[in-house]
Amino acid sequence: MMEFKENQAIYLQIADHFVENILQEKWKSGEKIPSVRDTAVEFEVNPNTTMRTFSYLQDKGIIFNKRGLGYFISDDGYDKTMALKKEQFIQEELPTLFRSMELLGITFADLKIYYEKFNQNGHSHENQQ
Repeated sequence: MMEFKENQAIYLQIADHFVENILQEKWKSGEKIPSVRDTAVEFEVNPNTTMRTFSYLQDKGIIFNKRGLGYFISDDGYDKTMALKKEQFIQEELPTLFRSMELLGITFADLKIYYEKFNQNGHSHENQQ
């Protein structure tokens, strides 16, 4: 069971779970993904909520529906997912990071050192580009 955050719509939190699976390449282009019903059961939410997730991802071009067969990852689903997450990061997380850095007197040189320590501790992304 997923612990949902209060400050974000549930369908977007489920979409983030899907996005993580795509970015970690657990789900690859052309692959069938779990059905709306299976997703609703997995996350213990109303199927209408998961339908909103699927509609959102379909609108972004990340997944597509083959009538009667289900939903699949688009051929360029990975690239579209990466672009979506980068845009969200730039719009939503960077301003907060920059504000905190300014308040705490953390420079980009400091940040580089923290990032290198982070990577040395084995937290680096498996598919660094």
